[in-house]
Amino acid sequence: MKIEYGIARRCINPAVPVSLAGYFNIRMWDRVLDDLEVRAVVFKQGPAYAALLHFDLVTVPLYLCDQILDGIRQAGITEITRENLTISAIHTHTGPEVRFGRGGFNPDYPPFAVKMAVEALAEAFRSRQEGELVYGQTADSRFLFNRRYWMKNGRVMTNPGKLNPEIVRPEGEIDPEIPMLGIRSNGRLKVLFCSIVNHTDTIGGTGVSADWNGFLRRIIEKELGPDSMVCPLLGASGNINHFDVSTDRGQTCYAEAERIGKGYAETIRAALPALREIEGDAMKTVFAEVAVMPREISEKEIADARAVVEKFKDMDINAGADMTSEDLAKGAPAVLKYFAEKLLDQAACREKQRFYLTGIAFGSSVMLASLPCEPFTEIGLAVRKMIFAGRTCLIASLANGTGSYRCGGGYIPNAWNYGRGGYEDTPRSNPFSVKTAQMVVAGWRKLADEL
Repeated sequence: MKIEYGIARRCINPAVPVSLAGYFNIRMWDRVLDDLEVRAVVFKQGPAYAALLHFDLVTVPLYLCDQILDGIRQAGITEITRENLTISAIHTHTGPEVRFGRGGFNPDYPPFAVKMAVEALAEAFRSRQEGELVYGQTADSRFLFNRRYWMKNGRVMTNPGKLNPEIVRPEGEIDPEIPMLGIRSNGRLKVLFCSIVNHTDTIGGTGVSADWNGFLRRIIEKELGPDSMVCPLLGASGNINHFDVSTDRGQTCYAEAERIGKGYAETIRAALPALREIEGDAMKTVFAEVAVMPREISEKEIADARAVVEKFKDMDINAGADMTSEDLAKGAPAVLKYFAEKLLDQAACREKQRFYLTGIAFGSSVMLASLPCEPFTEIGLAVRKMIFAGRTCLIASLANGTGSYRCGGGYIPNAWNYGRGGYEDTPRSNPFSVKTAQMVVAGWRKLADEL
């Protein structure tokens, strides 16, 4: 399948004081372990355009998407709009905090990220050349685990700890498949998209890094040669991470990011010779808005949260070490206070949440589909294996904003996950209606009918 394409990138390392995102406490960055980027790819076939912006950030909030779209319009690029642009993130937990209201947020950083994104997209738009689309699929199950476990007490716990004797079994499944989309030009593979289902949180600490995602990208780009670009999209991985609870091996360090990145790179490298040309000759974009209500919160939940806040009112939650879901599982007072405060904040917010679904169909072979926030892996499987069963479908999650300006994002569990335990379904981590998953999947069913 022939197409015009353009690519460009910009470095988005922070130059101002800002916390790294992804944990429950403030972590001001103090060094750069490896560079963060925003990558831009523009597609054109006949009069039709599509584009993707891919950030090495924890997410891309709605206000940031809107500012990027304003910048694109101001640059005179009228061909790229909300309807044909996918803006996604790798979800690194060692990138700058970009969500309003989060501790350590610096309002001076987002304008810089917007400027770099607009510059990259404008360069990609201007530098289009001819290419040929190819696709394929591989799989790697070595590095991903469902992180929610049924325990002996009949409840589910997120990250219950390594070698925990109370673990019975994982609550859900995994998705080890890695669908791929590539662009060949002048006999070389120049661009590669791959969608991988795994959390991007292996390092911790206060160093800036694109985590395993960055290692994977740099390794494959070196293989492909100069002027190549790799965009490792994050699949539906809200309930997936890299922790193997059957061992006591340490898995929170920079070396772990390198190990996983190299492992995925080996798998993908071996699959590249089998990439084949896309069937059909038409590119089509689809777009829909899905509106959902905020999270349903009971009066009892509000009363319980107020009691927790009062009990720990003198505690400074930023005074200790990094706080993660493992600390919540242990009932750490600082984390309990943090979650109670967030529940009360969410109870006061009754805004309707807006999600934008964008997709690009390449011929009859490939679909690139966005999902908002951090959907559980079963949601991605519903889109990939049921709705687009006849295509190779790449998922780009954490895409196109996260609900509303006030909402900083969150998990999207399946309907059956609620009430079992774990932290992903709490109002702090999931500010959306419990019906959100089925509404998003229904939105994609309608879009599939358009194709």
